[in-house]
Amino acid sequence: MRIAVISPSSTSLQQLGRHLELPKGDRIVALHEGGASQIRAVADQQQPDLIIVESMCRDVDDLRLVEYVSAQHPHTAIVMLCANHSSEFLLNAMRAGVREVLRSPVSQEALSTCVERVEQRLGLQRQSKQRGEIFAFIPCKGGSGSTFVATNLGYQVSAENKKVLLVDLNLQFGDAVLFVHDTKPPHSLADVAHNITRLDASFLSGTLVNVSPTYSVLAAPEDPAYAIEVKPEHVEALLDLAVKHYDFVILDLGRTLDAVTIKALDRANFVFPVMQMTLPFVRDASRLLAVFRSLSYAREKIRLVVNRYDKRDEIGLDDVKRTLGLAPFRTLPNSYEAVAAAVNQGRPIASFAKNNVMTKALQEMAQVLTRSAGEEAAFLGKLLRRSS
Repeated sequence: MRIAVISPSSTSLQQLGRHLELPKGDRIVALHEGGASQIRAVADQQQPDLIIVESMCRDVDDLRLVEYVSAQHPHTAIVMLCANHSSEFLLNAMRAGVREVLRSPVSQEALSTCVERVEQRLGLQRQSKQRGEIFAFIPCKGGSGSTFVATNLGYQVSAENKKVLLVDLNLQFGDAVLFVHDTKPPHSLADVAHNITRLDASFLSGTLVNVSPTYSVLAAPEDPAYAIEVKPEHVEALLDLAVKHYDFVILDLGRTLDAVTIKALDRANFVFPVMQMTLPFVRDASRLLAVFRSLSYAREKIRLVVNRYDKRDEIGLDDVKRTLGLAPFRTLPNSYEAVAAAVNQGRPIASFAKNNVMTKALQEMAQVLTRSAGEEAAFLGKLLRRSS
């Protein structure tokens, strides 16, 4: 637990530090000598779990600063220590976001009890907060439609009241943003990599193209020369941040199996190879699955997607399952005209062709993926019964 203590008295500051170090040794305590005016700077720069500030508890400006911290850093608790305070100040302090007000000088027992209450609340928050899932889409062969599937599925998942981020990791020739938005992206993944030390939720948000209020895209570098700036450790840092702020993170990968791509595949909860029902696709899918086996990926992690599926195809689903040793997770129908129109307009297909067969197939896939394991099994069973 990270605790920041602010007090105008160096003697009081040292005493509070000793109170907090005992009896627990797993707290990181930072001491700041100064007035309550430091609250904002400490919160912005250190983002502690708890700020304990010793104040005269008379200045209204102190409460304005507290209100700012409460709004900008909702996960930071604030405790005030006051020698004297009126009932009016106490009420205004609570309204501003102060967690507790303790009388100063405070005893070790009272301070420890207060801190333990904050620790318990933080522990419950961390247990209840689920990290977002990562879905990686990779083409088995060029022309599979993997980018269309990834970008449009992201739009459908966001329509299920989920917050979605799509990251274009096709670093050489990525154009995922153009599939769902008609504006040139002002920033790209290369900008994130170049400013990796500044990476936080606010910085990331400023680099994104917002397709809808709940769906954003981080574009690939426009110039392939900038792709070399993106390293595996940058992807690691980006995904560490993204899963804390998004329900689902979708990765659109290219066919190059380099260190960056493998780092993304390693981090993914599920990998979706996208193929079509022709012999070259089946052959390349077999090679790709062999790579996944060499990387020791669990069988359950791989979810094969068949795009442009037609029951009249010469190669059937049973042939694919027998050859690859893996049954397709989903099939998406061939709807060339509607898909081409969506790509040419730079719009999600669901935004103008709600009743199209591809739109409905992507919607069903999104519903499957956003359900829990038990709900997913039941939903898949319902779909299978409907199709039989």
